[in-house]
This record gives sequence, C-alpha cells and structure tokens, in this order.
Amino acid sequence: MKSEETPFEGGPMDGRSLPVLLGPTGTPPKTYRIPVPDDAGGPPTVLVYRRVPRAHSKRLGLPKGWKYEYSTGGEEGAGKPGSGLRWPWTKPDATPGGKPDDTHG
Repeated sequence: MKSEETPFEGGPMDGRSLPVLLGPTGTPPKTYRIPVPDDAGGPPTVLVYRRVPRAHSKRLGLPKGWKYEYSTGGEEGAGKPGSGLRWPWTKPDATPGGKPDDTHG
C-alpha cells in the first residue's frame, strides 16, 4: 500500500508529521483516530483529527495535498454516532400509525 507524510495541526500532535496510508483513490482517510493509553490502566483516550486541504491550486481550486486538524468532541465528524452523512432513506417514518393508505385503521 502507498503512504504519504501528512502533517498534523492542533492538539497534542501539533507540528508532527506521520506516514498515513492512502486509499484506493490516492487520498488519506477523512478522519484519523489515535488511541492514547491511559497511565492508570483505564480505557485509552482517542484523539480525533479530520482531513482538510493543505492548499488549493490557482486555476481550478483543487486541493494540493492534505493535512489533519485536531477535532474536539463537539465538532462535526468527530466520530460520534449519528454524525456525518444522512441518507434520505434512513429517516424515521414521520407518519404516525403506519402508512397513509393503510385501510386497516
């Protein structure tokens, strides 16, 4: 697999650069989670970084590389359940009692 040196900004990893595996399209993953072990032996703390463009090209405005920015727990895409894309077919049924054409009551 191919990897790329990707810089990290903010949080405990500020200023560091790590080799990140690239996906089939040649881009790193949208979020990067780093588990940090607890000194007391408890569950590890997970640092969440999200991918942002490093710079944009002049003519077309395309990304010219990627970097990761520290994502706090309350931001979109921080790894909490229910965040991210919402598909129209996953919405709960808004009609009480079933379908509107239900003739059985």
